[in-house]
Amino acid sequence: MDKRFLGILGAIIVVFVAVFAITQNSSNSNNSNGSSSSSGTTNHVEGNNKAGVTLVEYGDYECPICENYYLPLKTAVAQYNDQIHFQFRNLPLTAIHPNAFAGARAAEAASLQGKFWQMHDKLYENQNAWVNSSSPIDQFTQYAQQIGLDVNKFKTDYASSQVNDSINADLAAFKKTGQDQATPTFFLDGKYLANTSLIDSNGAASADKIGAAIKAEIDAKAKQ
Repeated sequence: MDKRFLGILGAIIVVFVAVFAITQNSSNSNNSNGSSSSSGTTNHVEGNNKAGVTLVEYGDYECPICENYYLPLKTAVAQYNDQIHFQFRNLPLTAIHPNAFAGARAAEAASLQGKFWQMHDKLYENQNAWVNSSSPIDQFTQYAQQIGLDVNKFKTDYASSQVNDSINADLAAFKKTGQDQATPTFFLDGKYLANTSLIDSNGAASADKIGAAIKAEIDAKAKQ
């Protein structure tokens, strides 16, 4: 066999292997820590989902109403954690909440180190500490240290296009639902779930009401 032909063949093989490796690395990077789904939207999910029921929240970390729902929602989701999936997606309402996108960036940056829910909780639990800040990254960096993140990586990811694109993908997904932009917005198994159905007689978010809605969907699914 001609040596020149063997040389060309060898070069083609080297190029093929390099392209394959780059493709695999890109795929792994895009799906690391479950931060993004194949559609580009974020994929932050809790629960074992034995009942096949999914509750999706579109939330804004600066939204005071979202903060009011935070603990009741956490309680209800914990009660049914084994039976459902609970998914959080970003809906920063930047026209009225100027630091909302920054908050979403902090959570998505933490997600790239596998600690989305820890940052999600920190942002809501400390909402008053950062919502009016001219430099919320200072507070976010403190939270990153508290939950054990690599702070330098966190800062790099916070400013990255990957994080920005994930948030914008959530915004685009919400737009397709046809609902007016408001937070929090819930979907239970793809069906819009009005906030008014989840409050008590005093107008406060209710863990019991949220749990009842989840239980009703679990029961309905079981009868199908």
